[in-house]
Amino acid sequence: MVKEDSNVLDLFLKIGLDEKTAKNTLANNKVTTNLTAVIHEAAVTDGCDRAVGNLLYTVATKFPANALNHRPTLLQYIVSTKIKTPAQLEAAFAYLSATASENLKVHDFEEACGVGVEVSKDEIERAVSEVFEEKKANILEQRYRTNVGELFGHVRKKLPWADPKVVKEVVDLELYKLLGERTAADNEKPVKKKKEKPVKTEDKAKVEETSAPKQSEEELNPYLIFPSPEENYKVHTEVYFSDQSVLRACNSKELLEKHLKVTGGKVQTRFPPEPNGFLHIGHAKAMFVDFGLAKDRGGGCYLRFDDTNPEAEKKEYIDHIKEIVGWMGWEPFKITYTSDYFQDLYELAVELIRRGHAYVDHQTPDEVKEYREKKMNSPWRDRPIEESLRLFDEMKRGMIDEGKATLRMKQDMQNDNFNMYDLIAYRVKFTPHPHAGDKWCIYPSYDYAHCIVDSLENITHSLCTLEFETRRASYYWLLDALSLYQPFVWEYSRLNVSNTVMSKRKLNRLVTEKWVDGWDDPRLMTLAGLRRRGVTSTAINAFVRGIGITRSDSSMIQLSRLEYHIREELNKTAARTLVVLNPLKVVITNLEAGLVMDLDAKKWPEAPADDASSFYKVPFSRVVYIERSDFRLKDSKDYYGLAPGKSVLLRYAYPIKCTDVILADDKETVLEIRAEYDPSKTIKPKGVLHWVAEPSPGVDPLKVEIRLFDRLFRSENPAELDDWLGDLNPESKVVIQNAYAVPSVSKAALGDRFQFERLGYFAVDKDSTSEKLVFNRTVTLRDNYAKGGNTLCLENPTNI
Repeated sequence: MVKEDSNVLDLFLKIGLDEKTAKNTLANNKVTTNLTAVIHEAAVTDGCDRAVGNLLYTVATKFPANALNHRPTLLQYIVSTKIKTPAQLEAAFAYLSATASENLKVHDFEEACGVGVEVSKDEIERAVSEVFEEKKANILEQRYRTNVGELFGHVRKKLPWADPKVVKEVVDLELYKLLGERTAADNEKPVKKKKEKPVKTEDKAKVEETSAPKQSEEELNPYLIFPSPEENYKVHTEVYFSDQSVLRACNSKELLEKHLKVTGGKVQTRFPPEPNGFLHIGHAKAMFVDFGLAKDRGGGCYLRFDDTNPEAEKKEYIDHIKEIVGWMGWEPFKITYTSDYFQDLYELAVELIRRGHAYVDHQTPDEVKEYREKKMNSPWRDRPIEESLRLFDEMKRGMIDEGKATLRMKQDMQNDNFNMYDLIAYRVKFTPHPHAGDKWCIYPSYDYAHCIVDSLENITHSLCTLEFETRRASYYWLLDALSLYQPFVWEYSRLNVSNTVMSKRKLNRLVTEKWVDGWDDPRLMTLAGLRRRGVTSTAINAFVRGIGITRSDSSMIQLSRLEYHIREELNKTAARTLVVLNPLKVVITNLEAGLVMDLDAKKWPEAPADDASSFYKVPFSRVVYIERSDFRLKDSKDYYGLAPGKSVLLRYAYPIKCTDVILADDKETVLEIRAEYDPSKTIKPKGVLHWVAEPSPGVDPLKVEIRLFDRLFRSENPAELDDWLGDLNPESKVVIQNAYAVPSVSKAALGDRFQFERLGYFAVDKDSTSEKLVFNRTVTLRDNYAKGGNTLCLENPTNI
């Protein structure tokens, strides 16, 4: 392997790449493969001019995948220096991308790329002079801080095929003529503008509205990157074989026309979950891509259950997936099962054998693994076609035991892509199928069934995450081997969220070993768990949309980013109310014992005074309760809570002043506070506290159970730890049995969401009963982790 890398490195150095670029290229398998192929196609294995080599490197990294059949032609233009500038090469890419696999019109191509066009230095000087005349005032103002790149751009518009080196020389000279020598002021760094004061909350919306940067078309519509169904005749994937042959995946005119006739030219996608577990937030991204693209283009998306493994599927999971897809706001065009196509898949497997592309194999799993590692053919690979047909029929009729035979695709055991190592198409399993019953004892593999069912359902865009990219070769090999319609395959980055795990195996272990309370535990990133926690589907979709659907690497997305979108929505939709988690009794000594005042409290911060529905009543009486953490025996300048001799404002009520403290026998534990209230509200304390009062003398406030949820794991990426279960956060769930709430909370129903003022956003849990309501904390009011704070402490203890 080291020797092979050394040979490739020498090849790259011969075409003029510097050593650093060459070594960096070797670290990227895809670019290495492409560049090696380009060098051989261009017949420059013995080396070439550096300028030519740089253009060849650009071809290897940027050549349009839908026009690969024209690459050898372009390379001859480069080697013969008919195309010799980056501008010409970019024009060639644009022309070939539009031409795709159609016949090349040489005259039009050469005209589009400026082949044979020679631009003299006189012409360049005239063009530069014209640009400088147009931009003179700006150049004189900016002097040597002028954006030279913009000047280049204007010259290029006038003379697209001019030599960029000559253009630079002329521009530099013209600048010197106009401005003279650089002065000391020219070399000074520009003075930075003073940082503006933070925008007040009430003005923030106005500022954002006027100063927000304009979004690109792709940000406004992330689905613009996908081609139309009519374009699916273009070559966009090459499959290289060990015998140096190449499969250029594309549809024939006849196949595409037949497909378009069935679909009416509409986009058809599919969301294909396996019914062996609950869906998680990664599936939310997949739904956004699959259902979203179909909806955007006026097409339809299949909900297809990939039920090829009868041992793992359960009706519970099927029912959950159907229900959660609807909750996420998506409506399937049709619900199907891979098992609906078992007969078609079987008949196509027989055809694959007949065409010499599959064989019955008797290797054990260990033998298959060993032979793949050594890139060796199975001893049964070249058995007669008739023999494989007979044995496959015996497999179907239950005459061969489990593990004694498989049907394998005859692909390419010497390929560089391990997903071409004669993948298994069928195996024997004497297990009844949840959907198909006991009709079958042979079941297709994912690698065999997935692409064929995509074709049978006339899927236009087969979209999946990047870990499936290496399977693209097998996908197209099989469809080509069976002469079936080929969907457009595209992979996007997987969604990884911090402080959690999302592999089904790990999630299943958390649930079955009871580390969590079921698949819908609010600490999990399952969609059922997020919903139970109080997260809305629209917040999840906004989060996914914000991440985008690019092919960038699957980097870790911070949980705080999801929480941001949750807060954004709940801030607008969750009614405010008052709840005290850890009550501390306060007796207001100057308030009449039997008096209960009904005060108005706002459900919304901007509640109009004349809208009664925006207010709710809270009782104010002689006994109120505040948070225990809102009282200290010793005051300090930076503390705005209650302390002996100090005043605070009770939200929506009156200022109170602490006049006495009742302590327990240990002289430290506070049992009760005595206070006086200011009915005239002449005192203006800085601190504002939430509170709950006795609704009538001697009657405790409404008791509710509060569940405070935090990150399930302490590490950002627990999945990479050997002892990932040891990383579980012991404080990920804290239950407060006897919190106090205002009386209006008693009307809350399952699914209702509130902002408990100064505490966070909460939702009614399914464990609630008529005797006692249970609330889950959805998210804190702020990102305490960004501040390094404790998520269990009060937020904003001073003001609201």
